[in-house]
Amino acid sequence: MKGASGRGEEEEGSCCTADMRASSQLLPDVSATVRGLQSIFQEQEMTENVHDSEGHGYLATFLGKNGRFAILRMHSHGLVTFDLQCLEGDDVVQVDNLLNALEKKLKALLDGKIQRIKRLPVLIRGGDVDRYWPTADGRLMEYDIDEVVYEKDSAYQNIKILHSRQFGNMLILNGDVNLAESDLPYTQAIMGSGKEHYGGKEVLILGGGDGGILHEAVKLKPKMITMVEIDELVIDGCRKHMRKTCGNVLDNLKGDCYEILVQDCVPVLKKFAEQGRTFDYVINDLTAVPISTAPEEDSTWEFLRLILDLSIRVLRPGGKYFTQGNCVNLTDALCEYEKLLCRLSCKVDFSKEVVCVPSYMELWVFYTIWKK
Repeated sequence: MKGASGRGEEEEGSCCTADMRASSQLLPDVSATVRGLQSIFQEQEMTENVHDSEGHGYLATFLGKNGRFAILRMHSHGLVTFDLQCLEGDDVVQVDNLLNALEKKLKALLDGKIQRIKRLPVLIRGGDVDRYWPTADGRLMEYDIDEVVYEKDSAYQNIKILHSRQFGNMLILNGDVNLAESDLPYTQAIMGSGKEHYGGKEVLILGGGDGGILHEAVKLKPKMITMVEIDELVIDGCRKHMRKTCGNVLDNLKGDCYEILVQDCVPVLKKFAEQGRTFDYVINDLTAVPISTAPEEDSTWEFLRLILDLSIRVLRPGGKYFTQGNCVNLTDALCEYEKLLCRLSCKVDFSKEVVCVPSYMELWVFYTIWKK
C-alpha cells in the first residue's frame, strides 16, 4: 500500500522545494522575469537548459558543478515552483542563501502580485534509514527514525522494526505502520478501553503478533487466552525488539493462562466452530478496513466478512468482538464496513470509538460488535 524511494533509485541527497501562488496575471512577461533570475544562477555557477513546455508557462533546469540540480517552473495559471536537489555534504548555508536570494528576487520582480509563498522542508532520499511513511488516507509523514532495528522477509510479508526517537521501536508490515511502543492507546481501545471485565473469561486473539494485546490481557487474569498468529518471524522480531510492548509473553508459546498458535486463523476458527468451542471475547487484530470501497473488486472485503462470520459463530451469548476500523478520514470505507455488518449470517449490533494512536499521527476508529 505504501512505497518509497530506495538507494537504487536516487543518489544519496536531499531535495528542497518552494512554491508561490499569485494571480493569473502573474507573468505578463515570462522572459523578463526569467532574465531577472539568471544572475542568481550564474553566481552559483549553474547552467540553464530551457525545455519546451508546449505553451504551458516556462520550464528550465539548472545544473551546478557541485552536483546541485534545480527545476524552475512558472505555470501559466500563476503557480511558480522551484525544486533544488543537492548531494549529501553540500554546504547548507550556500543552499539557504540560494533559496533566500531566489525568493527575494521573485518578490521584487513580481512586485505585489504574490499571494502566498511556502518553502517546504528538506526531503532526504536514498538514505540508509527510510523516514517517510504514508498514513492510511495517503498523507506522507516524516518520522524521526534513526535506526533499522530488524528487517526480514517472511513467507507472508516484509517485516521492519524501526526506531523512532519519539515513538520508540515501530513495527512496519509491508510498508504499513502497525504499532509502536508508544501506542498503548491502540491496545487499550481494541480491548474495550477498560470497560470490560476479563477476569475468568475465555479470550481469542486473531493476529496480534507484536504481543501488545496478549501482554495487557494477561494482566487482567483471564481464564485462558488463545492467540492465533500466522507469521512466526513477526513474533521473533517483536520478542527481541518490542519488549516495552509485549513484555515477556512472547518468550514462550505457552504460559499459565495463554497459548500462542502459529497458524492461519481461518482453519483454526472453522475448527473451533465445528467443535462448538466459544469465547467471551474475540479480538481481531489482523487487518484494517480496506481503503477500497468496492467489495466486488477487493478480496480483502470478502476476507473481512469471512473472519466476522466465523468469529461471531465462536462468540458466546453476551460475548463481544473487538476490532480496529480505519482512520476517521476514510468515511466511505468505514461506511462500507458498517454495511457489511448488516450482511452477516446472524444479526449484530455495534458501537464505535475514535482514538488518537500516537505513531499513526491520525485518529483511528475501533468497533465493538455483539450478537443481537
